[in-house]
Amino acid sequence: MKTIQILIFLFLSVTSVSAQTGNIEDFFETSDHVRIKYKVSGKGEACIYVPGGPGQGYPSFELLGGSSLEKNMQMIYMDQRGSGESGKSENYHLDAMVQDIEELRLHLKLDKIFLLAHSFGGIIAVNYAKKYPQHTKGLILVNITLHFLNDESLKEQIEYGNSLLNQPGKVVPGDSLSSELSKISASLRKKRIGYKFLTEDIETIKEMDKIDSLHPRIIDFGMAVISKPKDFPEYYTDHAPITKDIHVPVLIITGKKDKAVGTQHYKTFQFPDQKVVSINGGHLLYYEKNREFVNSVWAFVDGNK
Repeated sequence: MKTIQILIFLFLSVTSVSAQTGNIEDFFETSDHVRIKYKVSGKGEACIYVPGGPGQGYPSFELLGGSSLEKNMQMIYMDQRGSGESGKSENYHLDAMVQDIEELRLHLKLDKIFLLAHSFGGIIAVNYAKKYPQHTKGLILVNITLHFLNDESLKEQIEYGNSLLNQPGKVVPGDSLSSELSKISASLRKKRIGYKFLTEDIETIKEMDKIDSLHPRIIDFGMAVISKPKDFPEYYTDHAPITKDIHVPVLIITGKKDKAVGTQHYKTFQFPDQKVVSINGGHLLYYEKNREFVNSVWAFVDGNK
């Protein structure tokens, strides 16, 4: 429900591309006839970026530092159905989002891929790896959530919000955590400091807004998930338990100051083959801590070619 709004600050083509082709920006059509926008840039190990949001387009990641990865990797950006420049759909369920990634992989004639997911995108990327481990070379999970309504994360966000409002905290019953956070978030927005869940620096938000203004996008996917939670229960459940059954290499990058998903949420993940890199920053590490972010990703990819 409203908790997710904190995180939202928040393809019809005949072209085929090999794993080492240069820059391509195009569309492809899915098996259920949805037009999906994608872009391929750089050379190296193929890596599909899975946006957060839900429903955030790829330009803000690409243009706020993600493109730095292209020096050693082939980055494949996509606007999910109902997001960015991609087409609308009547089906925004998790299985459809996972299948779109698989169909993009097939469209590009790639055998195995890395997936790099940010925030909400983690739910989609992890479920892709569970369904298609044979095509997943590795997961790169950057400040992801696998459970929007995790009690410990909500408590941390409530405590942080109260500190920003200079008001004393209070004991909140477990079944009221989400509604309490919504109230606090509304108060923070009135004071124009709601962005602090994502970053401490307002200039970062200004840069995001500038990019978003230059790249108009639809937000049907995100609005569907938020406005009709009962229709999309799979996005509100806890996906952390399935991590113990995903046997691919995993890099977890977490921000020590990330209040959008919580600084301790990653500790609920149980991937058999995981490495954790903790960076002293917030939710948008790929921009504010770009060098550390890029070096961490490159080292992981080089070690798992």
